[in-house]
Amino acid sequence: MNESLGVAGQPRRHGAQITAHGVTFNLWAPSAGSVELLEIGQAPRRMPRDEQGWYQALSSTARAGTRYQYLINGELAVPDPASCFQPDDVDKSSEVINTPAFRDADPYPGRPWSEAVIYELHVGTFSDEGTYAGVENRLDYLRDLGITAIQLMPINDVPGRHNWGYDGVLLYAPNACYGRPEDLKRLLRAAHERDMMVYLDVVYNHFGPQLNYLHSYAETFFTDRHTTGWGPAINLEGEHGAFVRQFLIDNALMWLRDYGFDGLRLDAVHALKDRSERHFLVELAESVRRQVDGRRVHLMLENEANEAHLLERRDGRVVLYDAQWGDDFHNALHVLLTGENEGYYRAFADRPLQHLARSLTEGFAYQGEAFPLHDGPRGERSAHLPPEATIFFAQNHDQVGNRALGERLAKLVSREKLQQAMVLLLLSPHIPMLFMGEEAAAETPFLFFADWTGEAADLTHEGRRREFAHFAAFATPETRDRIPDPCDARTFAASKLDWRGLDRSEVSRQFHALTRELLEIRRANILPLLTEGVVRARAELLNPRDGRAGGLHVQWLTAQGRVLQIVANFAEQAVLRPLLVEGENLWGAEPAKGHLYLHPADILVRLGSSG
Repeated sequence: MNESLGVAGQPRRHGAQITAHGVTFNLWAPSAGSVELLEIGQAPRRMPRDEQGWYQALSSTARAGTRYQYLINGELAVPDPASCFQPDDVDKSSEVINTPAFRDADPYPGRPWSEAVIYELHVGTFSDEGTYAGVENRLDYLRDLGITAIQLMPINDVPGRHNWGYDGVLLYAPNACYGRPEDLKRLLRAAHERDMMVYLDVVYNHFGPQLNYLHSYAETFFTDRHTTGWGPAINLEGEHGAFVRQFLIDNALMWLRDYGFDGLRLDAVHALKDRSERHFLVELAESVRRQVDGRRVHLMLENEANEAHLLERRDGRVVLYDAQWGDDFHNALHVLLTGENEGYYRAFADRPLQHLARSLTEGFAYQGEAFPLHDGPRGERSAHLPPEATIFFAQNHDQVGNRALGERLAKLVSREKLQQAMVLLLLSPHIPMLFMGEEAAAETPFLFFADWTGEAADLTHEGRRREFAHFAAFATPETRDRIPDPCDARTFAASKLDWRGLDRSEVSRQFHALTRELLEIRRANILPLLTEGVVRARAELLNPRDGRAGGLHVQWLTAQGRVLQIVANFAEQAVLRPLLVEGENLWGAEPAKGHLYLHPADILVRLGSSG
């Protein structure tokens, strides 16, 4: 067997690999009868096939910058599924990119996970330029704010001019709309020079609905044994599943080793259906931990299943994944702040105060209980995990963008409640994440947008309206007509951050100053608690009304006997204040002698000792 294909049928590398003798082109196409290499400027070259369905050809004329495609069965020209760049969109020729040459001789070591303050952004809407360079131009702003890690929404290539990135069809190719691969590498180096980490959101659970050619030559890349909400499930099981698993793991390693990303956030891993003895998520994490040495690399999950076993620690060290997005915290907090109870908020509207309390003290609100939105239980016990095992947020791309009109929290609640949420988010011991513009109370919407054409565009347009038909605010055709068309270019344009407006707004300047102050308090006072280690947490509800409103009193105790105390009132009337620990106020006015109440939207943060 050709050495480049590995042993026992396990492929070693997908895509175009630069060698001393030219470029080796590799394509796993088990469903294809024939494959030809279409190297621009050269005659078509038939590629021989091995027994596993691999096609390979060595070209002595190809080099970095060479354009190429594959011709399937003599009739369909397709890009390389492991293409590292598509200069002219996803259905055109691929370009050979020497990504290993991007590796730094002296790699940035990263920062401890406990220091992570994450800023999620969409490259295309974060800046006026909508490019990697546009992000780079704002790095000083983010560093001075107190951000230690930026997280890019998916940048893998998708059809058209704009997309959230979660409907990618070429997972190895950074979207050309944002710049060349070299521009992406320059952004990472610029961030690292400022001691800022860069994380990447990756999608391994499905491919987009348009211009995905894998079905044409690799039918077993997918399986009908499982289903997802986005179409056929990725095949992670059996002999053919081994090739798919390696395709995805190699992708993760490329981002981490070649580009130098400091971590990955894996999207919706509950949709990775795998009954193998060794689950794909375990293999992926173990491969990363084994093959990326000498650097701190952080792995994060979005996981509706609340699987605590993926977040376990051994002797205080992460085994597989550092943390999971804390949707339970967000959903409970959102219900308390807004009173909304439709859609997925329905599962938290019964007892939002109790759900919030359990999230703050144990990570997950649902830990095996029946879940109202689907049959059966949801979640695993998580109270033994440290606070750093959950990433908390008051807003993110999903929770804003999946609203019909893309409203941010600043459009939905008072300034007092917005401030209360920010204090709770940034001064709790969980890892905080901000969504771009949140630090300055941005009010520009973030809408769902794509650039599909034809039937895909029509289905998306109509599907978006049907999705909200059961919401009271969109119960009639007339109200649903207000929902922006995702494939209208104006929807994308409306989602761009308005930096000039933020600079002119006094409210935005005040919230920016608030965020900066809170992050400095976090650095000076909360981070040392994480270093000591939180060993116990407890919460009590203050004047609750059936768990729907009232106050919340939470305490976290460290191994050194220090206590972090947060008291917040989410009710519309005053609540009795609990006994405060001896110590100092980190946030909120020191209560006057004899003052026993917290007013609506009040929040008090204290640091003291259990002694």
